[in-house]
Amino acid sequence: MRTLIREATLPAAPAPVADGRAGGRLPSLTGMRWAAAFLVFAFHTYKFGYYGSEDEKLVAWATRSGSVGVMFFFVLSGFVLAWSARSGDRALSFFRRRMARIYPIHLVTGAVALVLVFTVLPWLRDGEREGFTAIAANLLLVSSWKFEWWQTGNPVSWSLVCEAFFYACFPLLYMVMRRMGARALAAVAVLCVAAVVVQPDVYKALHVDVFLYSFPLARLPEFILGIAVARLVQLDRWRGPGLEGAMALTLIGYFVAPLVPSGLSWTPLIGLTCLIAAGAVADVKGEPSMWRRPVMVKLGEWSFAFYMVHLLVMHTLRIWVGEKPRFDTIAAFGLAGVAFVISLVLSALLYRLVEEPGRRLLLGKTRLLSRRS
Repeated sequence: MRTLIREATLPAAPAPVADGRAGGRLPSLTGMRWAAAFLVFAFHTYKFGYYGSEDEKLVAWATRSGSVGVMFFFVLSGFVLAWSARSGDRALSFFRRRMARIYPIHLVTGAVALVLVFTVLPWLRDGEREGFTAIAANLLLVSSWKFEWWQTGNPVSWSLVCEAFFYACFPLLYMVMRRMGARALAAVAVLCVAAVVVQPDVYKALHVDVFLYSFPLARLPEFILGIAVARLVQLDRWRGPGLEGAMALTLIGYFVAPLVPSGLSWTPLIGLTCLIAAGAVADVKGEPSMWRRPVMVKLGEWSFAFYMVHLLVMHTLRIWVGEKPRFDTIAAFGLAGVAFVISLVLSALLYRLVEEPGRRLLLGKTRLLSRRS
């Protein structure tokens, strides 16, 4: 088995789109990552009860769909991995690069979370009943497979467990999907959206008791959707809207989601997928894109660290402001601003002092040249 894994390779690189830049960097998608991370942050300020009764309804309308930022990350992950797949790449080399991308910050923020849990943040002790088993599962990126462990340690790391599962599936998925024509890929994309819509009823009918939001297998269709759309763009067969139309679809899905039963699980998915594809097409063709601006790209580079650290900051601030403080307008938005600034500063430091050095340590400087994905 080990020999088979060592010798496994990714298929040859896909055919490029018309101007020959497929597989290159997509800065618009990096900028979009920041917007997705910020949506998750804004959603958590609402969930943490920062806002009083006068502001809560307005804030809820603007932020309660913010958890779809994680959906964006999952679709984006499939898209970027398919876009940047290397000819003849060995599976173990692929896994090594992906772990180098996420594991240094996961390890550091997980360690910080454990220190906080056993000192000043006892309310973060999810999974404590099973002690070090749950902690080990979190550090090894398998904790989301068991509901009782899904927020052990750093609460947001459940999504990395899903990502690790996606990485394990990618070589086989890509080997199959790169051989598909445009019609088959479009059919896969439609089936993925349908799977997201119907799977709550399917799991219920099968009497499978899992928390779909964090269960890796339940989030796999979003990842596969990203792969299918990336291949359509690479084959120059994507016929979705441009950036403006895709942004309109995204906003409609975002604000309609809370009004539709189970809407948060699927309503924004079409718009987010179209937005990712439109950003890639704009980059490939050199079309204007607000997401490509230097400040957006820089924030996008910090977005993973921002996502990984922001809940730890917000939980720590509870020491001083209490649980669900529900402040008046100025104090509430001031508290959100403080949490944001602290998280942003820490994300910049984590990117510079942990993420980049950790990747260099695991991959070496020459491989770091192709780091952005």
